[in-house]
Amino acid sequence: MRRIIAKTLKRFGLLDFDLLSKAVDSFPGAGQVASGDLVHVVDGGIEKWACLLCPGGCGAAIPLSLNKQRRPRWTVRFDWFQRPSIEPSVHQLNACGCHFWVRGGRIEWCKDGMPPGMVDGLPTRPGSPR
Repeated sequence: MRRIIAKTLKRFGLLDFDLLSKAVDSFPGAGQVASGDLVHVVDGGIEKWACLLCPGGCGAAIPLSLNKQRRPRWTVRFDWFQRPSIEPSVHQLNACGCHFWVRGGRIEWCKDGMPPGMVDGLPTRPGSPR
């Protein structure tokens, strides 16, 4: 219900976010992470993963371990609208190389962390107005 409220408020320009949380109990398979979703995997009350698609446009699924016994690991918090905040930052080590924070459901690019081919955090197409 909170996701519906958040999406409605966004539609009217009253709430801003790039990501909303979606809770599941098992690791998402290929193609099960939608753009704009952070899939929060909790099994038996234990936080396991936070999964999202790379905001840099490469399309890679990014699984972030929430397991306190593993390294590296991340922590995720949610506000009432289910907008996630992730700590520490996320740094892709693939060809995309993007580096960003997720705070209040917004992607905040680190300095020099936005991959080539993006302007103001949005993918560009050849010939498109900037």
